[in-house]
Amino acid sequence: MKQSSSSVQSAAVRHLEGSVTKAQGLRFAVVVARFNEIVTKLLLEGALETFRKKAGQVSKVSCILCIGAVIKGDTSHYAVVNSATSGVLSAGLNSGVPCIFGVLTCDDMDQALNRAGGKSGNKGAECALTAIEMASLFEYHLK
Repeated sequence: MKQSSSSVQSAAVRHLEGSVTKAQGLRFAVVVARFNEIVTKLLLEGALETFRKKAGQVSKVSCILCIGAVIKGDTSHYAVVNSATSGVLSAGLNSGVPCIFGVLTCDDMDQALNRAGGKSGNKGAECALTAIEMASLFEYHLK
C-alpha cells in the first residue's frame, strides 16, 4: 500500500515551540565579552533583568547566553564574527546545552549603543527571551 507524500511529510515533521512563560526551574549562564564593555555591560544588564523576572534558582544550567559586540573598524569584522559564531555553535554541540549567539555586529558605536538599550531596545533582553524559549523547548519537548 503506497502512502501519499503529504501523509509521509506530516508524519516526519513536528512543530515544536519553546515558551517564554515557562522559565521557572530553568537556570541560565551568561558569557560576556570584555571587549566593547560600554556596550556589553548594557546588554548584560538587559539579559539579567529578563532572567530575574522570568526564572527561578536551580542548579543545572539549562541554556548559555553568549553576549558580545563586534564593531566594524580596523579588525577583520567578518572573520571575528565567523569565529565567534563557530565557537558558540561548537560549545552547544559539545556540551548538549543550548547556546544562544547574542553578539551584536554593528557598523559603529552609535549603532551598538542603540541596540544595547537605546532607540532599538535592548538586544541583551531579547536574547535572554530567546534563551528562555530554547531552554523550555529542550526541557519540555526534547528530553
